[in-house]
Amino acid sequence: MSIQKLDAADAVILTEVVAPARVRTRRNRWSTAWRRYRWFYLMLIPGVAYFAIFRYAPMVGAVIAFKNYVPFLGIFGSQWVGWAQFQQLFGSPDFLRILTNTLILAGLNLFICFPLTIVVALLLNELRLTAVKRSVQTLIYIPHFLAWTIVAALTYLLFAQGSGVLFGFFNGVLGTHVNFLTSPTWFRPLIILQNMWKTTGWGTIIYLAALAGVDANQYEAAIIDGAGRWSRTWHVTLPAIRGTIVVMLILSMGAILNTGFEQIYLMTNSLNRSVADVFDTFVYFVGISQGSYSYATAVGLFKALVGVILIGGANWLAKRLGQDGIF
Repeated sequence: MSIQKLDAADAVILTEVVAPARVRTRRNRWSTAWRRYRWFYLMLIPGVAYFAIFRYAPMVGAVIAFKNYVPFLGIFGSQWVGWAQFQQLFGSPDFLRILTNTLILAGLNLFICFPLTIVVALLLNELRLTAVKRSVQTLIYIPHFLAWTIVAALTYLLFAQGSGVLFGFFNGVLGTHVNFLTSPTWFRPLIILQNMWKTTGWGTIIYLAALAGVDANQYEAAIIDGAGRWSRTWHVTLPAIRGTIVVMLILSMGAILNTGFEQIYLMTNSLNRSVADVFDTFVYFVGISQGSYSYATAVGLFKALVGVILIGGANWLAKRLGQDGIF
């Protein structure tokens, strides 16, 4: 019994001695890190302040999705209605159509535009003339800096009925009679073509940076083994950037319901509205224009929840397949 009491006393004494030592060690480690990297920590302040003020602080307003928000009463003074806004959303006759339109556009972007950036990066990586490579990179990067208003205006100039260059080519040379800008059938192809032209060049930057880190010795070993250019790409290049591709794919899954308000809004008209309505424009037309702020916030929360689930699921699947994921 005395031995047990002695052991307990020793444990208490040891805890009283070791615990402060650990705290001191932790403090010393933090102070050392601060002295060594203090300028890096100071450089983080603007970024942290931006996200805290413009990203996290506005999340308080998301509570209006569960209220009947009246601007004169304020966020916390408005009546609490619980899940009524979400019930209205899911029970709306337009919900299924809007969800279908959004998922179709998201799927087309995922299966066409996402692989296209990888293909273009691989092609640029194979160019050996530096001047040609830089010129091509510059030309395909430029569209990224153009506003969607300019992209839509160019689309109207090219496909406008009667005066558009491409309208005249397809309808005159090929003998078709289609108004591309008002046809529901051509709405999605035009959106995808715009995305390909505007975003592909910029998306290749990340993959070109990853390709720059591939060990040249692996290519030399593959050449010695008799591997051709396609074999080297398949067995050396793609495995080397697989981690980057997985991370970019996971991040793309999180924004799968964000089809882009400005682009869709500029290309929407009364004749193609049946396929053009997506969640981003639906929030504007129904939520903002009609003053249904609570309803619009409920739609935004639904999109955010779907994005979180898709990111978590894609990250879990990537880890199950042996990749690192993002967390």
